[in-house]
Amino acid sequence: VQLQASGGGLVQPGGSLRLSCTASGSIFSIDIMGWYRQAPGKQRELVATKTSGGTTNYASSVRGRFTISRDVRNTVYLQMNSLKFEDTAVYYCNVRGVTASDSQYDSWGQGTLVTVSS
Repeated sequence: VQLQASGGGLVQPGGSLRLSCTASGSIFSIDIMGWYRQAPGKQRELVATKTSGGTTNYASSVRGRFTISRDVRNTVYLQMNSLKFEDTAVYYCNVRGVTASDSQYDSWGQGTLVTVSS
């Protein structure tokens, strides 16, 4: 299963960006889709996840500012509002589920850079 992410860029503090990530390949089911980020010199951390049942989970640092959503065509979005300097990071999408050949997958996108700067 392959993931293609897009939507990163340069934004001023207080601004907004929307990230997208589309999963393709031999997908039978998607159990959970999510976004993680890694800032310079720091470990990768969870930003937000959404299960196939609709349950969402957000890092406390982004709750109320970021929204994760998914469409019917295996694309997950991350709407980021009220961006702060500390949101600067490479954002990675992650998708987990079952392939058409009944094996589990845990796929990562290539990363998209979000820079919050004035």
